[in-house]
Amino acid sequence: MVFTPVPWAPKLPDIPDTVPLCEFMLDEKHGRRPLSKSWDPYTCGLSGRSITATQQKENVDKLARALAKEFGWDVNEGTEYDKVVGVFAHNTIDIMTLSWAIHRINGVSSPASAAYNADELRHQLTNSGSKVLFTVMSLLETAIEAAERSRIPKDRIYICEMPNDPPIPKGFKTLGQLIKAGESLPELEPIKWSKGQGARQTAFLCYSSGTSGLPKGVMISHRNVIANTVQICEWEKHGRDATPGYQDVAMGLLPFSHIYGLIVICHCSTYRGDRVIVLPKFELQQYLTAIQKYKISTLYIVPPIIIRMVKEQQALQKFDLSSVKIIFTGAAPLGQETAEDLGRQYPAWKIRQGYGLTETCTVVCSTSPTDIWFGSSGCLVPGIEAKVMSIEGNEITGYNQRGELLVKSPSVVLGYLKNEKATSETFVDMPEGRFMRTGDEVEIRVSPKGNEHVWVVDRIKELIKVKGLQVAPAELEACLLNHPAVADCAVIPVPDERAGEVPKAFVVKANSVGLEESDAMVKRSIAKHVQKEKARHKWLAGGVEFIDVIPKSASGKILRRLLRDKEREARKKAGAKL
Repeated sequence: MVFTPVPWAPKLPDIPDTVPLCEFMLDEKHGRRPLSKSWDPYTCGLSGRSITATQQKENVDKLARALAKEFGWDVNEGTEYDKVVGVFAHNTIDIMTLSWAIHRINGVSSPASAAYNADELRHQLTNSGSKVLFTVMSLLETAIEAAERSRIPKDRIYICEMPNDPPIPKGFKTLGQLIKAGESLPELEPIKWSKGQGARQTAFLCYSSGTSGLPKGVMISHRNVIANTVQICEWEKHGRDATPGYQDVAMGLLPFSHIYGLIVICHCSTYRGDRVIVLPKFELQQYLTAIQKYKISTLYIVPPIIIRMVKEQQALQKFDLSSVKIIFTGAAPLGQETAEDLGRQYPAWKIRQGYGLTETCTVVCSTSPTDIWFGSSGCLVPGIEAKVMSIEGNEITGYNQRGELLVKSPSVVLGYLKNEKATSETFVDMPEGRFMRTGDEVEIRVSPKGNEHVWVVDRIKELIKVKGLQVAPAELEACLLNHPAVADCAVIPVPDERAGEVPKAFVVKANSVGLEESDAMVKRSIAKHVQKEKARHKWLAGGVEFIDVIPKSASGKILRRLLRDKEREARKKAGAKL
């Protein structure tokens, strides 16, 4: 059985397949709110610096000219993979200007998490084939080390300006300088695409662990981004249209390198003529100050921030948050109890949840403001078709039955870069078309208002979500096996009040571990090894537990479900809240 959007959902219009993303976002003929009626798309929440919609369009053009000259790239020569640009930065008001300028010269933007260490960044730069790297001053040291190991010359590292930056070191050009240089350069030739090229050509290379394994480059086409932008905007029209001329002031805190921030915040807000208040990272006082100062109406956040808000009510009561109308949460499940706690605290707020993946270019389903059901991830957005498959591979045709969610949509991406095996395992051809296996176990349930909702009930895939950031168990296991005290290991997620989940390692000690070494000493040594090698969100905050043997299938696959069950039972006995 194929599940489809609710009958009253808008029908998805035709999604253009020969329109570059930069043109779709900035040219009024493709349906965006007119530039003259759009609010300033990006305002720095720290400095107050802002750009108008018209300025942004002009800056994209100027920057594209400068990039073409700087790198010797011709708009219509070579493939997009000859022009891959790494972006390793905190949020700034110019990040999307940079991405759309890269698209204007037929290139690929590859955003990297600001939480990466040098080795993690090196992997993405090397795998993506990045020729250039844009970064910020606070990340410059890591960027230089990763670029050197990726054979990117130092003179191909550029700085995106941020408030309160120290002096820019000699030898580095800034984004602002490039935009200025572009003013005096000649116009670029138009992009010349064959029919359907937008559906075939990669716009973004974002990195995801998929359903298992190490981070992989997700090839997101121009049409994929256009499709999900339109899907979200069409789905939310009925709520916005209830207030004629409605425009939003949105919180731009979540990383623009993450697919949630990149599509839901950046593309949808700009397309609708909304205003995004940009913050580089979460600090409670800055966050609350920005809401009060800029009268933010929609908070795009993740469950750990909501948990912090629930637990620090006294801090929140010191600020005027009356402008807030909507909370939208995603990237990880929001517990029903937490949503109810926040709802009691602020009964006027509409608390909505969405579900999506990098591989679906974000949103698959989302709560309608007219049918909020805490614990649910909402209804399928326009243009989505879904199947639920049992563990035996049979289609589930009824409600309240668990199975893996498979998704078909014009937003489902092209596949994984240089990884045909993972692509063929994740993207499957069926009689109804090409579906993406999400690796998430769901139930379709009917709400009290009679609408079909998606409930995510478990994770089949191995991914751990720490504050919405992906952690691949296989990556940590490979790291752990390099420690002399580790003979075998497995990593699983364990619940955490602040982060949602954190990694925990089960370790079989090597025979070489001496009797004089206490378990506590060895555990500390293992934890420090991971801290040295990996970004902070990948540290073993769930602890290290020694075990006699790692449970595995006959084929050698780690049976993580057994370890999760073991952990759940241990926590029950200890009286921990699950």
